Amino acid sequence: MSLTAAGAISEHTAHERAVPSEKALSTSDKSFDEKGDIEAATVDAGSEEDAVVLSNERDIATHIISVDDDPSLNPWTFRAFFLGLGLSTFGGVLAEIYYFKPQTVLVSLMFIAVISYVLGVFMETFIPRRGLLRYLNPGPFNKKENAFIVIMASASANSALGTEVLAVQRLYYHITPNAGASMFLLFSSQLLGYGIGGMMRSILLYPSKMLYPGVLPLLSMFDALYEGGMAARKKLRVFYIVFSVIFIWELFPEWIFPLLTGFSIICLAAPNNAAVSRVFGGSNGNEGLGLLSICFDWQYISGGVNPMAIPLKAQFSNFLGYLLCMVVFVGVYYNNIWKAQNFPFLSQLLFYENGTQYNQTLILNSNYEIDPTLLAEQGVPYYASTWVVYLLTSNLGLAATFTHLLLWNSDDLRSAWSWMTLSSIKQIWANFDWKVWKADGMRKQDVDDENIDPHYKQMLKYPDAPNSWYFLVFLLAFVISLVVIYKTNSTLPWWGFVISLLLATISILFFGALYAITGFMFIIQPFVQMIGGYLHSGKPVANMYFVLYGYNTVTQAQLLLRDLKIAQYAKLPPRAAFTAQILGTLLGAMLNFIMMNSIIDNQRDILLSVQGTNIWSGQQPQQYNSQAIAWGGLSHELFSAGQRYQWVPWAYLIGLFVPLPFWVLHRYWPKLRADYLYTPVICYFIGWLCVGINSSILSYFAVAFLSQWWLRTRYPRWFAKYNYIVGAALDGGTQVMVFILSFAVQGAGGTSHLFPAWWGANQGGNYDRCATVIIG
Repeated sequence: MSLTAAGAISEHTAHERAVPSEKALSTSDKSFDEKGDIEAATVDAGSEEDAVVLSNERDIATHIISVDDDPSLNPWTFRAFFLGLGLSTFGGVLAEIYYFKPQTVLVSLMFIAVISYVLGVFMETFIPRRGLLRYLNPGPFNKKENAFIVIMASASANSALGTEVLAVQRLYYHITPNAGASMFLLFSSQLLGYGIGGMMRSILLYPSKMLYPGVLPLLSMFDALYEGGMAARKKLRVFYIVFSVIFIWELFPEWIFPLLTGFSIICLAAPNNAAVSRVFGGSNGNEGLGLLSICFDWQYISGGVNPMAIPLKAQFSNFLGYLLCMVVFVGVYYNNIWKAQNFPFLSQLLFYENGTQYNQTLILNSNYEIDPTLLAEQGVPYYASTWVVYLLTSNLGLAATFTHLLLWNSDDLRSAWSWMTLSSIKQIWANFDWKVWKADGMRKQDVDDENIDPHYKQMLKYPDAPNSWYFLVFLLAFVISLVVIYKTNSTLPWWGFVISLLLATISILFFGALYAITGFMFIIQPFVQMIGGYLHSGKPVANMYFVLYGYNTVTQAQLLLRDLKIAQYAKLPPRAAFTAQILGTLLGAMLNFIMMNSIIDNQRDILLSVQGTNIWSGQQPQQYNSQAIAWGGLSHELFSAGQRYQWVPWAYLIGLFVPLPFWVLHRYWPKLRADYLYTPVICYFIGWLCVGINSSILSYFAVAFLSQWWLRTRYPRWFAKYNYIVGAALDGGTQVMVFILSFAVQGAGGTSHLFPAWWGANQGGNYDRCATVIIG
């Protein structure tokens, strides 16, 4: 399966428009996809046969999520801080562990929400309310406490991109910045996006058009849990059962019986065949494409995107891209395109022409810049050809997105930019109160403005975290960053840092609006990397830092605004949300740094290897480093017109035209349903299998089909009530067991303790017993 880029793209679901009937809007038992489209809303008529399956409700935010607010609910409790800091610790550590896994996996917010509810109710029940203890347990655990915990843990549960820069410097440049400079690098790079995004709230958060559909299942679940009664108790009972079963089960594929990660009859029948391993193997990192393998490990089935949350219509484009990926990868390799057979079938590293790993230190001078004389001696490096396909198709997908949105989602684009008026821009400055110590935070807003989210109108009773707070966060992070880039041997000049932030600010304004409207998060890292490469030619380390500030700032701003939308929907006071985000971010950065150093110290050789293992992989730092060398140091030699990989940047131009044939086809022959094909997703998924453990793909689509077609259409009431709870429990039980095993037996904090070798645990090779093939 691919890197985070492709995983994020796969979450996208194009919005369809339909105005619901009054009857539809009056129902309360509804089901929807992860991005907010109502895939199956049900009217509780007492039986599955009487349940009415509805589709595509427009005004989701006011009909799926309660607009009511209870100002008496207090989020500033001991429980909220205790559980928030505890789950932030869990999320921050687990996120960094997953960063060094052979598969991109994200910490589930649905799980964080449910487990925080369970623990909060536990504390409510068992902490006495007498004497001084009443301050620790002031009353029933409430929705605002839960939202506070989720937002704090959410801010922590993302591996900081700064750790990727530090990991690459340690692994490939033998540079170890001092701990103080490293921590300030992480703090500043994480908070820059918060500062810029926070100052854009009036544009990217408050309007009702800024839906952030990806958070709707979470908020709907909050409403269900706090309704009380038998329905909530049944949901929790299902959660406990599924969580417990998957928690125990994960012990087997993760440690005792790793063959369950990828069971392939074809590999068992031909264990010494290299071609079979490339196509049908996939239980270990960078082994093969995993065709027809069956995976029983939920960690890899779910990966970065839970298959129970993505509607079948969206999965169709994913599946088509997956089929094309296998055809293209096999075709490129066995036709020896870009000398493919000289190199590993799947890899993110750079190689000499003879297939040995490229030693980049031999082409760098003492300032970590490319030395032309040394480069001439070593030669220009090569990529594995499947990785070139991934780079090319990623660029195709990014460019195709613009044309696709113009052709198919023009209404969305108009909506996304309709707020861009002089009055809305002035609103940014209206919320500045420079005397922050005196600011009461009360805002003046036209409550009759139909463009303003009705949930936001309920928030006007609470003191705001004014824009001056976010500006101070940005200013502090900006100053620290200027110091850090000179203390960490970044080679990035101050003006390059400023340009990266200007690029990030423009990107936040444009891509942030589209993310808020459609739930589609653009992966602009390749584009930023290309800009940085041409601005700072011959400086690979400078390119890494340019991407850190130009790309990570955009991502952090989008995550901040998404979490603030959770707060807005849950009616969590703005200052509580601000506090939770800052605390979670700082704690997460510290834990990311500690875990990164621990894992590198204990697993360095594995992280530098081509294939890695079933447990650990250096795929993320490998690709970040190779991209920095290629774009930052050798952009002209590799990607300019007439050079070896010239089609990678040309893909930006070609991608603009990819959606056109499908749009024409649907316009003149609508019965062919070409509108089901989301061309950017198809393009991205053509490079999907470039890295990681691929034995889970068949199981992934099987679970998606079972959930989003069979359960959704045959048992819509059950689907509406339990589908997301079951998905959260599966993610949660798995992630807790992975957390425990990572430290207990897998070497996250010391020596690994592999299970003794037996038929189901082939510790001397690939777990699916396919041939071990690295070069050629």
